[in-house]
Amino acid sequence: MKLAVFVWEFPPRIIGGLGTYISEIAPRFVKLGSDVTVFTLNDGTLEEHEVQNGIDVYRPKILNAEDVVPTVIAEDVRKWGTGIRFFADLTMSNILSADRLVNQLVRKEHRDYDAIVVHDWLSIMGGMIAKRELHRPLIFHLHSTEKGRSLGEGSKTVRDLEYSGAQSANHVVTVSYSMRDELISQGFTQGKINVVYNGVDPQKYNPSTVPKTKIDEIRSGYGIKPEEYMILFVGRIVVVKGVDRLVQAMTSVKKTIPKAKLVIVGTSEMQYSIEELVKTLKLDDHVRLRFEWISEEERIAHYAASDLCVFPSLYEPFGIVALEAMSMSKPVVVGAGTASGMREFVVPNGPDQCGIHVNPYEPNDIAWGITSALENIENARRLGENGRRLVIETYNWESVAGRTLRLYDDLLSKGEMLS
Repeated sequence: MKLAVFVWEFPPRIIGGLGTYISEIAPRFVKLGSDVTVFTLNDGTLEEHEVQNGIDVYRPKILNAEDVVPTVIAEDVRKWGTGIRFFADLTMSNILSADRLVNQLVRKEHRDYDAIVVHDWLSIMGGMIAKRELHRPLIFHLHSTEKGRSLGEGSKTVRDLEYSGAQSANHVVTVSYSMRDELISQGFTQGKINVVYNGVDPQKYNPSTVPKTKIDEIRSGYGIKPEEYMILFVGRIVVVKGVDRLVQAMTSVKKTIPKAKLVIVGTSEMQYSIEELVKTLKLDDHVRLRFEWISEEERIAHYAASDLCVFPSLYEPFGIVALEAMSMSKPVVVGAGTASGMREFVVPNGPDQCGIHVNPYEPNDIAWGITSALENIENARRLGENGRRLVIETYNWESVAGRTLRLYDDLLSKGEMLS
């Protein structure tokens, strides 16, 4: 299968979960026999064209249209302030990427593609242009929505791009049934929506690969003694991740389990408010804050050093971090509201239990989940072992890549993609 893929981030430029997804699944598409051409942003420091792990990668160099864009865009975007440059770069990258695909690769070099694959609103403009010019089917992967991310209405421009992209697409693929239901509630065509879960690499995320010396180094670096419990949150520290409620939960946790210490790691839009919350609640001895991005290698080591991982997201269409922790044999406590994909793969009870579901809006419920997981450390280890087994059996990237390509092939073979 020959795929033209539009995606905003691609290695070495990885910003969040979407970058993790595409960096893992695209090489596996190639291993399974597909021809993959990727079109992505060039921040000015990257090669315009290279072959990476068998993937043909194009990064057209963009021009700064920051001064031009405000005159031709919606009032909604004009309010973005410094975000105007982001939107200008986004628009320019989409147009130049579509031009590279249509005019150079197809019309000049006579390449052909079975489908155009687009990830999220960030790349849908390029995908829609390419579909119209090449008359090839468009598959639109939606990993989240603007309404969900903003916990409100968010940007009308972004919402309109998501909706018009889904209307233009022949099929929509999303990451969980929770996300599918969200799309349907927003008026997306139900018959177009397909679900394929994300995955993780259990060979990379393997607790046996992290030496004890590294574990000891991390724990001692946060002032956590061998007999104490390390609770870990890692990810973007933004409102939808529920970090403020997690901090509030520690007021109860410390009373029940005085040896519990919470470590929060990630880039933050909330640094001041989280620091003030820790100070106000007098949790300096129980909460460690590290407001910075850490490498994947360091993230894996942090999982290995922890006793429990907690992700109380208010909105989480999937939640790869929870799978990563499970792959590292760690029990997990996850937000399990209606807008959570984590409640679909974190088993909360029975012989295969690997974690605990909590109401992410209630600090007391988060505290209950943490204390329930840590009150019996042997049971916590069992939950971790169950989680790793589940990842190996079901949520590894090889399986996910295979399921995704089979979906593409099924839709193409039925002729549904051409509707």
